[in-house]
Amino acid sequence: MKTAMTLVASALSAFGATACCAGPLIMVLLGFSGATAARLQRLEQFQPIFVALTLLFVGLAFHRLYVKPRQCAAGSPCELSSVVRRQRGILWLVLASIGSLALLPAFSEYLL
Repeated sequence: MKTAMTLVASALSAFGATACCAGPLIMVLLGFSGATAARLQRLEQFQPIFVALTLLFVGLAFHRLYVKPRQCAAGSPCELSSVVRRQRGILWLVLASIGSLALLPAFSEYLL
């Protein structure tokens, strides 16, 4: 359960890290007004904090899935290899979404 929580926390902090840049673009594409979307620019000052949190949570999830040996009770779902494989797949999906969000400011001028 702790691994799933670190995956969710890393994804949420990645969205927070790009809220100042990707947020207005996504809101305008969804039909919100430009004034509403521009309010997210205030979050730009918090971007380094969100980036640090993202790296921390991704590191914790990677450590739990690849480095730290599993300590499972007999009969618990965490001892199944399919559960571990699924969690590792979700980790790589989260990393791909974080990478795409991190690169969005560089390519946002081509989207509009």
